[in-house]
Amino acid sequence: MDSSLILQNVLTPPVLFFFLGTIAVLVKSDLEIPAPLPKLFSLYLLLAIGFKGGLELQKSGLYGQVLPTVSSAVLMSLIIPLLCFVILRIKFDVFNSAAIAAAYGSISAVTFITAESFLENQGIPFDGFMVAALALMESPAIIVGLLLVKLGANKTRPGSSQIRLRGILHEAMLNGSAYLLLGSLLIGFITAAHNPSAIAKMQPFTGNLFYGAECFFLLDMGIVAAQRLPSLKKTGSFLIGFAIAMPIINAFLGVLVARALTLSPGNALLFVVLCASASYLAVPAAMRMTVPEAKSSYYISTTLGLTFPFNIVFGIPVYMGLVNKLIPIAN
Repeated sequence: MDSSLILQNVLTPPVLFFFLGTIAVLVKSDLEIPAPLPKLFSLYLLLAIGFKGGLELQKSGLYGQVLPTVSSAVLMSLIIPLLCFVILRIKFDVFNSAAIAAAYGSISAVTFITAESFLENQGIPFDGFMVAALALMESPAIIVGLLLVKLGANKTRPGSSQIRLRGILHEAMLNGSAYLLLGSLLIGFITAAHNPSAIAKMQPFTGNLFYGAECFFLLDMGIVAAQRLPSLKKTGSFLIGFAIAMPIINAFLGVLVARALTLSPGNALLFVVLCASASYLAVPAAMRMTVPEAKSSYYISTTLGLTFPFNIVFGIPVYMGLVNKLIPIAN
């Protein structure tokens, strides 16, 4: 792998702002982002990426690589939590193993967005239909995590009921981030098909502001990630190793699938990043509600304190190196 990719990635504004937030905590600066703003910028990023993805999906249609890629992405979101669960059961009980596995089987939209910025900085093209894969990969891992708990701990939790199952299915399919992302994707798709003149009106909002909003959001994520670092001491060396090794394993599996799908380098990287990232928002919210026996410090501190920073700083360029090495470029 060309080590210059890591340096180029580290020196981009979004990643530098992430470091700025991290350093602020380490040097005990009083820098903080007022609570409503990070949520607002998170919603904005999801809306913008979903809308732009819908435009591109309308342009490309549901032909060629679109359906196989999206189907493979959903399949990976079912397989990865099962693989993680088997590994985690070496050290943890069913509840913690299922909750952590669900987090690593799901995705991080911000990591995906950072990967898109990386590709744009490198001048590597990619297709907007990959947003459809992003939108559909979040929920299956939550459902798998729930099923693992129900199958593995029926005797421990005799009170589990169909009502709670309906609750988690509702949370998995209609949590705010998944709902907004899918809804924005649909709106972009409809707009491109029936009201193309409105695309130019949306451009200043969904296009020109996007990069700056990403920088601001990653500044806040740097602060939050650094605040989670002390909690890592409670997780133990096994889980700390898992938080770094598992994304790499999942990325390698993703590269093999991307190779089989004959994806272009840009699309392959986005597919790999989806496989390698971990959820620190939707899955923790669902697991806190349905699996209270699992320790939130395990699945939040590892995904947000280790896996997320690793992926956006080192992981993305490393995965690009894997893609370049293992996927032949079509003539």
